[in-house]
Amino acid sequence: MIGSMYSVMAVLLSAMFALPAAGKALEERILAVPVRVQGPDGQALAQDIVVTVFELPGHSSYPLLVLNHGRPAGGDRASLRRVRYSQAARFFAERGFSVWVPTRIGYGASGTAIDAEYAGPCGNRNFARSFGTAADQVQQVIEHARREPHIDARRIVVAGQSYGGATSIAVAARNLPGVVAAINFAGGGGGNPDTRPGEPCSASIATATFGGYGRSTRVPTLWIYTENDLYFAPRHTQAWFAAFRANGGQGEFLLLPPFGDNGHRLFTLGFDIWAPPVQRFLAEQGFSR
Repeated sequence: MIGSMYSVMAVLLSAMFALPAAGKALEERILAVPVRVQGPDGQALAQDIVVTVFELPGHSSYPLLVLNHGRPAGGDRASLRRVRYSQAARFFAERGFSVWVPTRIGYGASGTAIDAEYAGPCGNRNFARSFGTAADQVQQVIEHARREPHIDARRIVVAGQSYGGATSIAVAARNLPGVVAAINFAGGGGGNPDTRPGEPCSASIATATFGGYGRSTRVPTLWIYTENDLYFAPRHTQAWFAAFRANGGQGEFLLLPPFGDNGHRLFTLGFDIWAPPVQRFLAEQGFSR
């Protein structure tokens, strides 16, 4: 179970926080959302996870956007603490969304000793199981959000960074009611910029996994990568997207110029670069506010 501090906050916290961006203060709430998944050894795992919710007050109804986090390459899952992505959350909230940011089982504020998303050894990663475990949690967060009367359950977007980007494509492949689009920021798995720069574990298995998602995905998707991503080199990310498209998936792939010394950080440090294409994509899906 999550720490008692977060359990108390889930009941009591509904405060106004000024985030480091101009404009109105966002309402930030912390929820404890119960989820159940199957661990890597088949064991049943059930616990509350921490979900941070951002909204601009004043609307009677909000479309939902679930924003999914990545996976530290060095294995320090506790370092994520409570995931907020406050700048990105403000961007999406200013476009009318209720933004839900789950901290999944085994990470940060929702941490356990069990790595629920463990995918196996480098040479034989089971990405379908691992991304699926993360997607199971996102699906349950969506189901929880649907029960809130101010959420427009007909207009849901899933988005995420790195492992969270791949998770978002896995969720899109489930064609859940109301999910109308997915955004993948530098999505993938098995990367380590220190030991294998640009060359992720089991890249061909990832290609097959994304190809499988293409067979069932029926909503528009946006994939954003950079030329100097030290987790996933372009030849891999392009192969993943090509497999997705070849199997029927709808999508647009953007390979952006190099960003800093590692383009994998674009989502957190390159807001001004990714915001325009994302805003365009959302407008194309009818999210114009």
